[in-house]
Order: sequence, then structure tokens, then C-alpha cells
Amino acid sequence: MEKGFEADPASVDPRVHRLAALDACAVSDAMDKLGLSGTVSGLEQRSTTRRIAGRVVTCRLVAASEAPPRTGPPRHLGTTAIETASAGDIIVVEQRSGVDAGCWGGILTLGAKIRGVGGVIADGPVRDIDEARGYDFPIYCRALTARTARGRVAEVATNEPVTIGSIRVSAGDYAIADASGVVFVPADEIDRLLATAEGIARREAAMAADLRAGKPISAVMGADYEHMLR
Repeated sequence: MEKGFEADPASVDPRVHRLAALDACAVSDAMDKLGLSGTVSGLEQRSTTRRIAGRVVTCRLVAASEAPPRTGPPRHLGTTAIETASAGDIIVVEQRSGVDAGCWGGILTLGAKIRGVGGVIADGPVRDIDEARGYDFPIYCRALTARTARGRVAEVATNEPVTIGSIRVSAGDYAIADASGVVFVPADEIDRLLATAEGIARREAAMAADLRAGKPISAVMGADYEHMLR
């Protein structure tokens, strides 16, 4: 099994640790409570069953026919994002061209694993998913394909805003993903989002404790739950 490098704990954003202690549902509920949009459905957990959370590095792809001419030596899509990423970052790829072509693949997965990238979220098809499973590397994506990107799609931007589902995502934002869904949190909203989500998680933990103590579920799921997001 390939091993990635480990981040210096002193250099890791403490907000990422707090986000990783939550789940996507609590974060999505907190976004609702704050009147924010950031939840994306349909990006399935494809290669591991692990939740991921971290800062975002973005990569945007378009159909090859729509890409502007390039000068200089060729550079494969995704490589700039990998080399830009810090340990624990999540690479977020937009491939909404409608072209059936992989926006991420096996060699990129290995490079990201070695770099210490926390995972990939792709709005588009990903290929070589069996390799990602072998590397225990988390990938969330819209679809799977065997079709190569060569001649079909091309990278046009790294660390510029991308659209994932209906959500605009910028480099440096935060993301959390698990089997329920993906949530993106704008960087300037992360502190109040975390405080709100942690409060929701505490209340749900208390409800679970009440159930285990024998309290009727109708009482536990009554007004307190229904009013939780007010």
C-alpha cells in the first residue's frame, strides 16, 4: 500500500479537525439554519467508506474542443492541483461538459495519495476506480467511466471558482463528504457554521441518550427536534 506524507499537526487548520468530527447531515442542517447553500447530492462514495473533510483545491475541465490553445510543454489535467495541495486538502473537480470522459484516474490517484491529499470530489465521471480502492483513497463523484480524457476534455483552470451541482465553490473553502452527501462551506462562514453544527450534534447526541434511557421516541422526536433549526 502506498503511503502519503503526514502533515505537521501544528500546521493543520484546527477548523478542519472540528469539521471532520461532524457528519455531512449535521453540517447541512447547520447550513439550513444559517440560511446558507452548500449541500450537493448525487456525488457518491465510490472507493472507500471514509468521511473526508478539508480545505478545497479546485480544478475546472471543459470539452477539449472548447479549451483555449495552450503554449509550452503539455501538462496533464489535475497535476497542478495535486502539486498545489497541502496534506489533507480535498481536490474538487468540475467536469460538467457532458462528455463521457474521466476527469480523474489511477495515476492521479496515486500521485494524490503520495502527496497526502485527503480525497477527491468530482462533479463528473471518474475512471480507474478499482485502483483508488486499492490505494484506499477516497473519491466522491457523479459517475464512473472507462473513457480516457485524452482528446475529450481539458483543464482550463486550477484554484479558480468551480460549480459543483448548483453550488459555487472557491479555493480555500471547506468541504465535508460522507455517504449521505457533500457539503461545501465558504471560508468566511466556517466559524459560525462549526459553532452551529456542533450545537446540533450535541442536541442529537442528547436525544440518542434519551432513547437509550427508555424515553419514548415520540417524545424524543417531538418539539425539540422539529424546532432544532429555528
